[in-house]
Amino acid sequence: MDDGSARLERLLGCAVRDVRNAGGQHGVRHYRLTLADGRAAFAKLAGDGGEAARAGFAAEASGLRWLAAAGTAAVPEVLGSDDRSLVLAWIAEQTADRNAAARFGRELAALHAAGADAFGAPWPGVIASLPLPNAGGPSWPEWYVSQRVLPYLRLARDAGTLSRADVAVIESAAARVSAAAGPAEPPSRIHGDLWAGNLLWSGGRGWLIDPAAHGGHRETDLAMLALFGAPYLDQILAGYQEAAPLAEGWRQRVPLHQLHPLLVHVCLFGAAYREAALLAAHSTVRLAS
Repeated sequence: MDDGSARLERLLGCAVRDVRNAGGQHGVRHYRLTLADGRAAFAKLAGDGGEAARAGFAAEASGLRWLAAAGTAAVPEVLGSDDRSLVLAWIAEQTADRNAAARFGRELAALHAAGADAFGAPWPGVIASLPLPNAGGPSWPEWYVSQRVLPYLRLARDAGTLSRADVAVIESAAARVSAAAGPAEPPSRIHGDLWAGNLLWSGGRGWLIDPAAHGGHRETDLAMLALFGAPYLDQILAGYQEAAPLAEGWRQRVPLHQLHPLLVHVCLFGAAYREAALLAAHSTVRLAS
Protein backbone atom coordinates (compact mmCIF):
# COMPACT_ATOMS: atom_id res chain seq x y z
CA MET A 1 0.00 0.00 0.00
CA ASP A 2 3.13 2.19 -0.16
CA ASP A 3 2.55 5.39 1.85
CA GLY A 4 -1.21 4.90 1.82
CA SER A 5 -1.44 3.66 5.39
CA ALA A 6 0.31 6.73 6.79
CA ARG A 7 -1.90 9.02 4.73
CA LEU A 8 -5.04 7.23 5.92
CA GLU A 9 -3.89 7.45 9.53
CA ARG A 10 -3.45 11.21 9.16
CA LEU A 11 -6.88 11.47 7.56
CA LEU A 12 -8.64 9.36 10.21
CA GLY A 13 -6.64 10.43 13.24
CA CYS A 14 -6.40 6.74 14.13
CA ALA A 15 -3.78 4.05 13.62
CA VAL A 16 -4.43 1.42 10.92
CA ARG A 17 -3.72 -2.02 12.32
CA ASP A 18 -4.37 -4.21 9.27
CA VAL A 19 -4.78 -3.60 5.53
CA ARG A 20 -6.19 -6.14 3.07
CA ASN A 21 -6.54 -5.74 -0.68
CA ALA A 22 -10.19 -5.72 -1.80
CA GLY A 23 -9.74 -5.18 -5.53
CA GLY A 24 -10.66 -1.99 -7.34
CA GLN A 25 -12.05 -0.43 -10.50
CA HIS A 26 -12.01 2.76 -12.59
CA GLY A 27 -8.45 3.62 -11.51
CA VAL A 28 -9.23 3.17 -7.80
CA ARG A 29 -7.71 0.62 -5.39
CA HIS A 30 -9.96 -0.84 -2.67
CA TYR A 31 -8.87 -2.02 0.79
CA ARG A 32 -10.42 -3.42 3.93
CA LEU A 33 -8.92 -1.78 7.00
CA THR A 34 -8.91 -2.72 10.65
CA LEU A 35 -8.39 0.36 12.77
CA ALA A 36 -6.60 0.41 16.11
CA ASP A 37 -9.90 0.92 17.94
CA GLY A 38 -11.27 -2.29 16.38
CA ARG A 39 -13.50 -0.75 13.76
CA ALA A 40 -13.53 -2.18 10.24
CA ALA A 41 -13.44 0.27 7.36
CA PHE A 42 -13.48 0.29 3.57
CA ALA A 43 -10.97 2.54 1.82
CA LYS A 44 -10.75 3.73 -1.76
CA LEU A 45 -7.43 5.16 -2.93
CA ALA A 46 -6.81 6.85 -6.27
CA GLY A 47 -4.01 5.35 -8.29
CA ASP A 48 -1.67 7.11 -10.72
CA GLY A 49 -3.62 9.00 -13.34
CA GLY A 50 -6.80 8.76 -11.29
CA GLU A 51 -8.01 12.34 -11.77
CA ALA A 52 -11.58 11.24 -12.41
CA ALA A 53 -11.41 8.97 -9.37
CA ARG A 54 -10.26 11.81 -7.15
CA ALA A 55 -13.12 14.01 -8.38
CA GLY A 56 -15.44 11.12 -7.67
CA PHE A 57 -14.40 10.88 -4.01
CA ALA A 58 -15.72 14.36 -3.25
CA ALA A 59 -18.98 13.67 -5.07
CA GLU A 60 -19.44 10.31 -3.36
CA ALA A 61 -18.73 11.69 0.10
CA SER A 62 -21.13 14.60 -0.46
CA GLY A 63 -23.80 12.27 -1.79
CA LEU A 64 -23.50 9.76 1.05
CA ARG A 65 -23.71 12.48 3.68
CA TRP A 66 -26.73 14.05 1.96
CA LEU A 67 -28.55 10.71 1.75
CA ALA A 68 -27.70 9.90 5.37
CA ALA A 69 -29.01 13.28 6.52
CA ALA A 70 -32.54 12.14 5.62
CA GLY A 71 -32.37 9.55 8.43
CA THR A 72 -34.29 6.98 6.39
CA ALA A 73 -32.40 4.43 4.29
CA ALA A 74 -29.18 2.85 5.57
CA VAL A 75 -25.99 4.53 4.32
CA PRO A 76 -22.41 3.75 5.43
CA GLU A 77 -20.80 6.47 7.52
CA VAL A 78 -18.12 8.56 5.84
CA LEU A 79 -15.11 8.30 8.15
CA GLY A 80 -12.87 10.56 6.10
CA SER A 81 -12.18 11.85 2.61
CA ASP A 82 -9.69 13.97 0.71
CA ASP A 83 -8.64 14.37 -2.92
CA ARG A 84 -6.91 10.97 -3.01
CA SER A 85 -8.93 8.76 -0.66
CA LEU A 86 -12.34 7.95 0.74
CA VAL A 87 -12.89 5.86 3.88
CA LEU A 88 -16.27 4.44 4.88
CA ALA A 89 -17.51 2.26 7.69
CA TRP A 90 -17.32 -1.39 6.62
CA ILE A 91 -20.65 -3.07 5.85
CA ALA A 92 -20.51 -6.86 6.30
CA GLU A 93 -22.42 -8.07 3.26
CA GLN A 94 -25.08 -10.74 3.78
CA THR A 95 -27.83 -12.31 1.70
CA ALA A 96 -31.06 -10.54 0.82
CA ASP A 97 -34.41 -11.98 1.84
CA ARG A 98 -38.05 -11.02 1.27
CA ASN A 99 -38.43 -9.15 4.55
CA ALA A 100 -35.26 -7.13 4.05
CA ALA A 101 -36.34 -6.27 0.51
CA ALA A 102 -39.77 -5.04 1.61
CA ARG A 103 -38.15 -3.00 4.38
CA PHE A 104 -35.75 -1.47 1.88
CA GLY A 105 -38.65 -0.53 -0.39
CA ARG A 106 -40.31 1.36 2.47
CA GLU A 107 -37.06 3.05 3.47
CA LEU A 108 -36.32 4.05 -0.13
CA ALA A 109 -39.78 5.63 -0.35
CA ALA A 110 -39.04 7.60 2.82
CA LEU A 111 -35.68 8.71 1.43
CA HIS A 112 -37.33 9.99 -1.73
CA ALA A 113 -39.99 11.78 0.31
CA ALA A 114 -37.26 13.68 2.18
CA GLY A 115 -36.98 15.68 -1.00
CA ALA A 116 -34.41 18.07 -2.43
CA ASP A 117 -34.23 21.81 -2.90
CA ALA A 118 -34.07 21.45 -6.69
CA PHE A 119 -33.33 19.04 -9.50
CA GLY A 120 -29.60 18.41 -9.63
CA ALA A 121 -27.08 18.87 -6.81
CA PRO A 122 -24.84 21.62 -5.44
CA TRP A 123 -21.67 19.59 -6.10
CA PRO A 124 -20.05 18.38 -9.36
CA GLY A 125 -21.11 14.80 -10.01
CA VAL A 126 -19.26 11.72 -11.21
CA ILE A 127 -20.72 8.43 -12.45
CA ALA A 128 -18.24 5.57 -12.83
CA SER A 129 -15.29 7.44 -14.40
CA LEU A 130 -17.37 10.06 -16.24
CA PRO A 131 -18.33 13.60 -15.20
CA LEU A 132 -22.01 13.89 -14.24
CA PRO A 133 -23.58 17.32 -14.83
CA ASN A 134 -25.64 18.49 -11.85
CA ALA A 135 -26.75 22.01 -12.79
CA GLY A 136 -30.32 22.78 -11.76
CA GLY A 137 -33.32 22.99 -14.05
CA PRO A 138 -36.87 24.34 -13.96
CA SER A 139 -38.62 21.00 -14.42
CA TRP A 140 -37.60 17.35 -14.38
CA PRO A 141 -38.12 16.67 -18.12
CA GLU A 142 -35.98 19.65 -19.16
CA TRP A 143 -33.38 18.85 -16.52
CA TYR A 144 -33.22 15.16 -17.49
CA VAL A 145 -32.66 15.96 -21.14
CA SER A 146 -30.01 18.64 -20.57
CA GLN A 147 -28.12 17.01 -17.69
CA ARG A 148 -28.57 13.28 -18.19
CA VAL A 149 -29.38 12.43 -21.82
CA LEU A 150 -27.70 14.88 -24.20
CA PRO A 151 -24.23 15.00 -22.52
CA TYR A 152 -23.77 11.24 -22.93
CA LEU A 153 -25.34 11.16 -26.36
CA ARG A 154 -22.69 13.68 -27.46
CA LEU A 155 -19.89 11.65 -25.88
CA ALA A 156 -21.03 8.48 -27.63
CA ARG A 157 -21.46 10.32 -30.93
CA ASP A 158 -18.02 11.92 -30.73
CA ALA A 159 -16.45 8.55 -29.93
CA GLY A 160 -18.10 7.05 -33.02
CA THR A 161 -20.03 4.50 -30.94
CA LEU A 162 -23.40 5.80 -32.13
CA SER A 163 -24.12 6.50 -35.80
CA ARG A 164 -25.90 9.57 -37.14
CA ALA A 165 -29.06 7.48 -37.43
CA ASP A 166 -28.70 6.32 -33.81
CA VAL A 167 -28.25 9.90 -32.65
CA ALA A 168 -31.40 10.94 -34.50
CA VAL A 169 -33.43 8.24 -32.71
CA ILE A 170 -32.23 9.34 -29.27
CA GLU A 171 -32.68 13.03 -30.08
CA SER A 172 -36.27 12.21 -31.09
CA ALA A 173 -36.80 10.58 -27.71
CA ALA A 174 -35.22 13.54 -25.92
CA ALA A 175 -37.61 15.90 -27.67
CA ARG A 176 -40.55 13.89 -26.31
CA VAL A 177 -39.50 13.46 -22.68
CA SER A 178 -41.98 16.08 -21.47
CA ALA A 179 -44.85 14.20 -23.10
CA ALA A 180 -43.65 10.83 -21.77
CA ALA A 181 -42.72 11.83 -18.20
CA GLY A 182 -46.12 11.46 -16.54
CA PRO A 183 -47.48 13.72 -13.78
CA ALA A 184 -45.13 16.40 -12.49
CA GLU A 185 -43.54 15.63 -9.12
CA PRO A 186 -41.30 17.70 -6.84
CA PRO A 187 -37.59 16.79 -6.64
CA SER A 188 -36.96 13.59 -4.71
CA ARG A 189 -33.79 12.78 -2.78
CA ILE A 190 -32.48 9.92 -4.92
CA HIS A 191 -29.44 7.67 -5.05
CA GLY A 192 -29.08 8.25 -8.79
CA ASP A 193 -27.13 5.08 -9.74
CA LEU A 194 -29.12 2.41 -7.93
CA TRP A 195 -28.30 -0.71 -9.86
CA ALA A 196 -28.14 -3.95 -7.87
CA GLY A 197 -24.37 -3.69 -7.36
CA ASN A 198 -24.81 -0.46 -5.42
CA LEU A 199 -27.19 -2.05 -2.93
CA LEU A 200 -25.64 -4.12 -0.14
CA TRP A 201 -27.65 -6.33 2.20
CA SER A 202 -26.69 -6.46 5.85
CA GLY A 203 -28.52 -6.67 9.16
CA GLY A 204 -31.90 -7.28 7.59
CA ARG A 205 -31.91 -4.15 5.42
CA GLY A 206 -30.49 -2.70 2.22
CA TRP A 207 -27.54 -0.29 2.34
CA LEU A 208 -26.92 2.37 -0.31
CA ILE A 209 -23.37 2.68 -1.63
CA ASP A 210 -21.62 4.46 -4.53
CA PRO A 211 -24.33 7.05 -5.13
CA ALA A 212 -24.66 9.64 -7.86
CA ALA A 213 -27.02 11.41 -5.47
CA HIS A 214 -29.10 14.38 -6.54
CA GLY A 215 -32.56 15.85 -6.58
CA GLY A 216 -34.32 13.85 -9.26
CA HIS A 217 -37.36 11.77 -10.13
CA ARG A 218 -38.13 8.93 -7.74
CA GLU A 219 -38.96 6.56 -10.62
CA THR A 220 -35.30 6.79 -11.70
CA ASP A 221 -34.07 4.75 -8.71
CA LEU A 222 -36.72 2.10 -9.27
CA ALA A 223 -35.92 1.86 -12.98
CA MET A 224 -32.24 1.40 -12.14
CA LEU A 225 -33.04 -1.44 -9.73
CA ALA A 226 -34.87 -3.16 -12.59
CA LEU A 227 -32.17 -2.55 -15.21
CA PHE A 228 -29.81 -5.34 -14.16
CA GLY A 229 -32.13 -7.25 -11.84
CA ALA A 230 -32.07 -6.48 -8.12
CA PRO A 231 -32.86 -9.45 -5.86
CA TYR A 232 -36.45 -9.63 -4.61
CA LEU A 233 -37.41 -6.69 -6.79
CA ASP A 234 -41.11 -7.51 -6.46
CA GLN A 235 -40.84 -7.25 -2.68
CA ILE A 236 -38.91 -3.97 -2.92
CA LEU A 237 -41.61 -2.53 -5.15
CA ALA A 238 -44.40 -3.81 -2.90
CA GLY A 239 -42.79 -2.18 0.13
CA TYR A 240 -42.32 1.05 -1.80
CA GLN A 241 -45.91 1.11 -3.05
CA GLU A 242 -47.16 0.45 0.47
CA ALA A 243 -45.33 3.53 1.74
CA ALA A 244 -45.68 5.86 -1.27
CA PRO A 245 -47.82 4.70 -4.22
CA LEU A 246 -46.38 5.55 -7.61
CA ALA A 247 -48.26 7.53 -10.25
CA GLU A 248 -50.30 5.58 -12.78
CA GLY A 249 -48.28 4.39 -15.76
CA TRP A 250 -44.97 4.19 -13.94
CA ARG A 251 -44.15 0.76 -15.36
CA GLN A 252 -44.45 2.10 -18.90
CA ARG A 253 -42.02 4.89 -18.02
CA VAL A 254 -39.23 2.54 -16.90
CA PRO A 255 -37.38 2.68 -20.29
CA LEU A 256 -37.46 6.50 -20.19
CA HIS A 257 -35.59 6.45 -16.88
CA GLN A 258 -33.20 3.75 -18.10
CA LEU A 259 -32.13 5.77 -21.14
CA HIS A 260 -29.55 7.75 -19.17
CA PRO A 261 -27.74 4.79 -17.53
CA LEU A 262 -27.77 2.91 -20.83
CA LEU A 263 -26.13 5.87 -22.56
CA VAL A 264 -23.54 5.97 -19.77
CA HIS A 265 -22.83 2.29 -20.47
CA VAL A 266 -22.50 3.03 -24.18
CA CYS A 267 -19.89 5.68 -23.32
CA LEU A 268 -18.02 3.36 -20.93
CA PHE A 269 -18.26 0.00 -22.66
CA GLY A 270 -19.04 0.72 -26.29
CA ALA A 271 -21.50 -0.76 -28.73
CA ALA A 272 -22.52 -3.69 -26.52
CA TYR A 273 -25.15 -1.39 -24.97
CA ARG A 274 -26.12 0.42 -28.18
CA GLU A 275 -29.16 -1.72 -28.95
CA ALA A 276 -30.55 -1.45 -25.41
CA ALA A 277 -30.19 2.34 -25.49
CA LEU A 278 -32.00 2.52 -28.83
CA LEU A 279 -34.81 0.29 -27.53
CA ALA A 280 -35.24 2.61 -24.54
CA ALA A 281 -35.38 5.58 -26.91
CA HIS A 282 -37.97 3.91 -29.14
CA SER A 283 -40.07 3.05 -26.09
CA THR A 284 -39.97 6.68 -24.95
CA VAL A 285 -41.12 7.88 -28.37
CA ARG A 286 -44.02 5.39 -28.36
CA LEU A 287 -45.01 6.39 -24.84
CA ALA A 288 -45.20 10.04 -25.88
CA SER A 289 -47.33 9.34 -28.96
